[in-house]
Amino acid sequence: MKTDLNDLNAFVRVAQCGSFRQAAQELQLTPSALSHTVRKLEQALGVRLLNRTTRSVSPTQAGEQLLLRLNPALGEIADAIEGLNDVRQHPAGRVKLNVPRAAAQLRLAPKLAEFRQQYPEIELEIVCNDALVDIVAERFDAGIRFGERVQQDMIAVRLGKAIRFSVAAAPAYLATYGQPATPADLLGHQCLQIRFPSGVHYQWEFAKEEQVFTVATQGTVISDDLSLLLRAAVDGAGICYCYDEMLAPLVQAGQLQYILSAWAPAPEYFYFYYPSSRNMPAALRAVIDFFRWTANC
Repeated sequence: MKTDLNDLNAFVRVAQCGSFRQAAQELQLTPSALSHTVRKLEQALGVRLLNRTTRSVSPTQAGEQLLLRLNPALGEIADAIEGLNDVRQHPAGRVKLNVPRAAAQLRLAPKLAEFRQQYPEIELEIVCNDALVDIVAERFDAGIRFGERVQQDMIAVRLGKAIRFSVAAAPAYLATYGQPATPADLLGHQCLQIRFPSGVHYQWEFAKEEQVFTVATQGTVISDDLSLLLRAAVDGAGICYCYDEMLAPLVQAGQLQYILSAWAPAPEYFYFYYPSSRNMPAALRAVIDFFRWTANC
């Protein structure tokens, strides 16, 4: 036996109002349509639920018994729907992001305290992972990646200012081994190798007069952790290729020196990406809007 939730709700409203006309007004139905709905429910259940007279309507014994069970159940359903309204309208609840470690360090970490003050009811979980993952299958709300790595079926929103890459080495290393004049000269140097989670080594990217090319550098120090490679570069272990925002403080402090600046590749951007902008929870919208604008500050 199959009954419709709307039919059960119609019965409850009539029983509580004691009038088809008043219940019909609340449900925005005609009294005849409401009467038909209740009669259909009674036929489906095989029992009379309401006693009707020309002056009043009251539940039968079976109707009273059904009301006792339906009232709390319908109340829970109403609360659940209201809870969804809160999720949609009020920035609160859990948001889970999948981001590269560099994006977390450069774009999210500097603003986390400010975000926490502005949105104290949002629980922000940041999973740092340099591998490309299926954020839908892994149950993430959104991710961050460079634009060319975002799947075409995703919504992408630019995050903050441009990201630039530079090459640098310690002054002591350059004094000992010489300074490369062109990217091709790197093949004769110790270059600190960046390893992707897939095991592939990153090929360093360069550009000159709108010509873009890569160099498969060589080196005996290999890691997937840029912080480790930066420390190795400062200590003179070799030449590093890294985000300029990470290199700049070390260059200003005299610990590293820029090289091959004329061959710097075009800047890139991180992007927030997510499956759909329809019915987006308020908490996710707050996270994206907050970081996409404050990341420029």
